[in-house]
Amino acid sequence: MPPHDTQAEWDRELHGGDPLEWPDYKAPEEESVVTGRTEHYAFVEGRFDVMGGSMGAAHGEKVVRAYRRAVDERLPMVVLPASGGARMQEGMVSLIQMARTASATAEHARAGLLSLAFLRSPTTGGVYASYASLVDLRAAEPGATIGFAGPRVVELTTGEALPEGSHTAESAYQYGLVDAVTGDGAGWIEAALGRREARLAPRRFGGVFGHTTFDDSAWGEVEQARLPFRASGIDWAARLCSAWTELRGTDPVVRAGLATLEGGRLVVVAMDRHAADGRPRPAGFRLAQRAIALAGRLSLPVLTLVDTPGADPSAASEADGVAGEIARTFAALADLPTTSVSVCVGEGGSGGALALAHTDRLLIQEHAVFSVIAPEGAAAILERDAGKAPELAGRLKLTSADLLRLGIVDAVVAEPDPAGFRTAVVAALSEARPGDRHRRVDRATARWIK
Repeated sequence: MPPHDTQAEWDRELHGGDPLEWPDYKAPEEESVVTGRTEHYAFVEGRFDVMGGSMGAAHGEKVVRAYRRAVDERLPMVVLPASGGARMQEGMVSLIQMARTASATAEHARAGLLSLAFLRSPTTGGVYASYASLVDLRAAEPGATIGFAGPRVVELTTGEALPEGSHTAESAYQYGLVDAVTGDGAGWIEAALGRREARLAPRRFGGVFGHTTFDDSAWGEVEQARLPFRASGIDWAARLCSAWTELRGTDPVVRAGLATLEGGRLVVVAMDRHAADGRPRPAGFRLAQRAIALAGRLSLPVLTLVDTPGADPSAASEADGVAGEIARTFAALADLPTTSVSVCVGEGGSGGALALAHTDRLLIQEHAVFSVIAPEGAAAILERDAGKAPELAGRLKLTSADLLRLGIVDAVVAEPDPAGFRTAVVAALSEARPGDRHRRVDRATARWIK
């Protein structure tokens, strides 16, 4: 998928030499990469038809120059690799291009510019292990061979056959190494650049934005927050965002996207309590950290939509460092240089929920709840009887009204009112200022310090 509407090709005449004096080797007149720009972005396009797309000195130099020019011209970068890796005939002079191109990619990132890659078949070796993997978002063509070492090299060097499906775009997607597998690379690029709408598909199940009347006790609010047909975070993301480019993660509970809301670009992290058991694993928090870091680097606001009974407490999550990932998510939001807003749209369960709610504005839906622990857990610990959860719910002061009085949240969003929800989110994004996140929790704490 070559770039369209190319305005200029860069460094066409650049070609390399023969540093190793390799028998019968002559550096190609047309290199294994084409660089240039379109109206809207710079590009680096691999040419597998030239020495298997291998990266030698001239290939690396063209990539480095393209990234530096993109920085000078304030252009996003689109990488279209197709390569077998480093060029053996140029030896270590070829290999050091991995370091040079990686450094150029980092320079582009520090400039606050977006980078994308659409991986074509094959994308392997030194190109994959340098600039092709250092972009912000990655997609791949269906069936593409993707891997650090090509399958044939792996089998010949290890003496073992690879499992079926290994080193493919689909495998990379399964493990969260690429964000999408699509036959429409041009469309994916345009959507990721914010130049084409690609909406998040809404889920269709009855009454998702509806309202059901329960008694007005705290336990009644808990029951409403947990309704199996209540809209969760990802449902609200689909409702709010006119464009969505997925940041792929392996935890189904936490989703993230580079999105558009009311014409403005932002990064959204949305929980889905209806996926699996609704409890985010460590990988979900790592995805959130990636999304938050991207927003900070691109100077975009962050919106999080919280709905979970709490982080997964299983032995597997413990071994994978769930506590540390929660802590690092708090730290990521604390350090975010841009505006952040969170809405609790269902259940906010303990630290696993608060890790995504340490934002400049924290809103809560009228019949959502947020608590230090689930009422059942509190009853089991304090009363040794989980059946007393309804009684403990009132003591925990977990309703939206309670949280507003305590100064934990900034505002309550009435429901059912999708239009009002959108208005509240847009207003919060406009009014919030970086650092409000710290001031709110400090004020709430100071009220109870003597």
